[in-house]
Formats: sequence, structure tokens, C-alpha cells
Amino acid sequence: MELRHYWDVFRRWVWLIVLTTVLAAGAAYIFNKLSTPIYRATTTLLISQSSGGASLATDYTSLLTSQQLAKTYVELIQKQPTIDAVIKNLNLQIQPVRFRAALSVAPVRDTTLIAINYEDANPAQAQAIANEVAKVFVQQIKDTQHSRYGTSEDNLSQQMQQLQTDQASAQKALDQARAASPANPAEVARLESNVLQYQTSYASLLKSFEDLRAAEARQSDTLYVAEPAALPIAPVRPQTLTNTLLAAVVGALLAIGLAFLIEYLDDAVKSPDDIAALGVTNMGMVGRIALTDASEKLVVAKDPRSPIAEAFRTLRTNIQFSAIDRPLRVLMVTSAGPGEGKSTVAANLAAALAQAGKSVILLDADLRRPVVHRILRISNSVGLTTALLQDSASLDGVLRATVVENLKAITSGPLPPNPAELLGSERIGKLLDELKKQADVIVIDTPPVLVVTDALALSKRADAVLLVLDAGTTRRDAAAQALQALHQVGANVAGSVLNNLSPRGRSGYYNYQYYYYYAENSDTRTRKKKASEHETGGGRRLPFMPRRNGNGNGNGAHPEPVTPEGAGLPEPPSFGPE
Repeated sequence: MELRHYWDVFRRWVWLIVLTTVLAAGAAYIFNKLSTPIYRATTTLLISQSSGGASLATDYTSLLTSQQLAKTYVELIQKQPTIDAVIKNLNLQIQPVRFRAALSVAPVRDTTLIAINYEDANPAQAQAIANEVAKVFVQQIKDTQHSRYGTSEDNLSQQMQQLQTDQASAQKALDQARAASPANPAEVARLESNVLQYQTSYASLLKSFEDLRAAEARQSDTLYVAEPAALPIAPVRPQTLTNTLLAAVVGALLAIGLAFLIEYLDDAVKSPDDIAALGVTNMGMVGRIALTDASEKLVVAKDPRSPIAEAFRTLRTNIQFSAIDRPLRVLMVTSAGPGEGKSTVAANLAAALAQAGKSVILLDADLRRPVVHRILRISNSVGLTTALLQDSASLDGVLRATVVENLKAITSGPLPPNPAELLGSERIGKLLDELKKQADVIVIDTPPVLVVTDALALSKRADAVLLVLDAGTTRRDAAAQALQALHQVGANVAGSVLNNLSPRGRSGYYNYQYYYYYAENSDTRTRKKKASEHETGGGRRLPFMPRRNGNGNGNGAHPEPVTPEGAGLPEPPSFGPE
């Protein structure tokens, strides 16, 4: 797919993209505005790892150990003992599950720091809980590490207290022995020896106690609060602006994806590229005709300066060039399915050929849903079926003139019960031979190919077949089946016509051509309307009458009808049902 095609898809579905983007952004904005703001408080802990008696130099092993220790502490902080202690200390009315969902703990990368985060709708409570979690966990770590040396320290402390008591008793006895008269030197010497022994034992125990305390300090990790939680001011969520922009982007991407998915799944014929993929020549493109009344669809005669009329003249030229080697006398117009505008194309093409100076007969061979008589505004009391049922090949009363010079028509006539048999009979061949004597070109309007077999039966008698495809409606497989059916009976498919093409469709050239002529024609019609109203006083409608051009022969010229006064330029066109 070319870049231009991507742009065409985007342009066609821009309304869906814009709508989805606005809805997604609006929904996100409303949801965020209605959401309760949540505040986050953060406390930072610092881990001072024990040396364990080894060198204090930092190496790769010690770094890994520190990171593993930080991860261990992160998991321990979120365990039930810490959570229960915090809830109890602060007397919180929060379930542990909800508490754990609001608590998040993570190590700070490449450091020995741990960040404790707590989120709450109340900023003061978030601050208090974050600080309390850190306080409780620090105390838990201290208690755990102290339990390893607690028993030994308690035993040494008790022994030291007993020695202090015994030393005090011995010192008191020594003081009394020294104060006695006469003093007993042997007793004094003994008591002095006891006091010295108690002092030596106490000094030894005190050294052991201090060594034990030092060992505990070396083997224990120090954990303390590096930065307490501050009172949060701004909420961390919802982030209304960010979420709204993100929702808008996601909505736009989803809409674009949906648009391309629809385009991918849509197998309707929409552009000349789709026709080329079917292996058939695109003979022309015709825009929409907004008029729903069949009698207003002969735009080649009614509004010859319109872009639709110009499209039919282009179709006429392409058909003439396609028949240079072999004269094209009988041209059959059909479609794949009903409602694709084949009758309108046949009538306007016949009128365009007649305006080029050709003697043309428009034959309505659609004996099931005839429309040509309504387009040309003539009676359908007699017609093709009448001529086929006559014993002679006389066309008296059947071949009638139309409002377009050089164009005659044979309507369908009364509808028969067996259209396929009539169109496949030898009489239709004799009738066509007679018509060839009276006209240069015979344009035949036939039923759709895939609905009934009437067109297939008649296609063998036509010099060329023109297949009408409705842009945006005719499916590719239906068009392919119609072409295959025509080729199987030996029909000469000259090409196809892309009908009912939107001015905003894929064909960039057609869009440019449409708006160029439409704008020019609009200005011209406005000036004519004002001049006509000035001359006639306005309000009076004139009958629709064809008028010859200035040279009087009609060759290569476009007759200009007398436009009813007060009638403005029709809206951009649309083929209605045939």
C-alpha cells in the first residue's frame, strides 16, 4: 500500500479517530478527577555492614553481600511481624492485607540504602506509618542481633556484680582489721590479699565483657534511619494531565488500528486500483447523483456543464478509442448486482454518444425492473416485448424520440413471464439487425449478471459489454464472478465503469476534477439564476427543453437545456436504485 493510500484511509476515518481520541481523553479526565488523591511518604534506611573481623577494604564479594543483605531486609520489612507491630503501635484500623498493598519497599540501586514507601489518602498518616515501619524494623534487627550475645553478657554482668559485692565486703573487713588495736599483721595481710584478688578478678571479667561487646559490634550489622519521611504535599496519583494525554494517545492508536482493520476486511471496489486488480480496464469514473427521482438523472442533457456530465463524456471518448479497430455497433451495459446504477449509466452514455453526432438507440432490455422509461420520461405501454411478439420486424410505435437530439429509445414494454427466453430467442437478433440499419450505436440496458441470466443470454449479440461497479458497494468477489460469467459465455468485456464515486473517495484526480468543475459551474449558475430572475421576475418554472448549439449541427457540442428558474445547483451526486 502506497503512502497516498494510507493518507486516504486516515482522511476517510479521521472522524472516528478524533471521536475515539476525545472520548478516551474525556473518560480518563473525568475518572481521574473523581478519584481520591493518594499521597506517598518515604523513609530511607542505611545499612552499615559488619566487618566480621576481616579487612575493611571493599571488594566485589563484599558488594554482592551488601546487595543481598539489602534484598533480605526488603523482604523482612514486608513480613507480618513488622506489619502487626506497626498497626499495634499506631492503633490503626487497617487490615494487614490492605496495609501490605499500600506499603512498598525497594533497595536504592548501587547503594546500601532502603526506601520505605507508604501510600495513603491522608498525608499525615502516610508520614507516620512510614516512619513507624522504619523504627519498628530497626528495633527488631537490634533485638535479633543482641540475642546472639545476650546470655554471655548477662552471665558476665552477674559475675562482675558478685565480685563487686565480695570486694566491698573484703575491703570493709580490711578497714576494720587495720583499725583494731593492737592490729594483727597476719590478718591484715590476708585481707589485703583477698581485696587484691577480687580486684584482679573483676578487671579480668570487665575485660572479657568489653571484648564480648566489641565482638558483638564487629559481627552485627548497623541499621539506622538515614532520612525520616517528610509530610507529602502533592499527591502521587492520579496524575490527571499525564493520564489524560496517555488515554488520548491510546485511543487514537486504537482508532487508527480499527480503521485499517476495517479497510483490510472491506472487500468493496472503491478505486481504479481495485478495478485493475480484477484484470479489467477502467473505462471511466462517475460521481454520485444526489437526485432520487429517476426522471432527473439524465444529467448529460439536464446539466451538461456539471462534472457528472463531463465524466460521461470522458466515458464516451474512452469507449470510442477502445473500438478503433472494430466499429462498435451494439454496446451492452450491465452490472454485477442490482442498485448499482447501470440504467442511469446506459441512459447518460447514450445521450453523450448522441451529443457527439452519433445516431443512437437506447434499448431497455431489463424486462424485470425497467427504469429507462422513467429516466427519459416516456410511456412504457409498448416497447421491446411488443416488438418481439409482433410477427414482422416493424418498429412502428415502438421506436420513439427523446428530448435528446439523435437519441431514440425502445422501452421494455409490458413485463413478460419469461424474460430469459425472450432475450435468448432469434427474434432479438433480428430486432438488433433492424436497429443497426437505423442507428450508428445501440446501447442496451440489461439486468444484473449475478441475479438472472438475461444479460448473459444477450451478451453474445453485443459487440462490447460495459460492466458497471458501484464504488463502495460492489464486492470484489461479486465483480470477479460477474466478469467470469461474462467471459464463460464469450462476451467481449470492453471494461468497467466505477459508478457512484464519492468526491471524497480514493481517486485524487477525480476529486480535483470534481471540485474544480463544481466550483466553476456553481459560479456560472449563480450568475445565470440572478439574470433569469431579473428578466422574468422569478417564481415561474419553464419546461425542460433541449436547445441546439450555435453551429446548428450538434457535432462535438453539448446542448444546454433551459434550466427551470429558481433551481440551484444540485448537491454532490448519488445514484439511487435503478
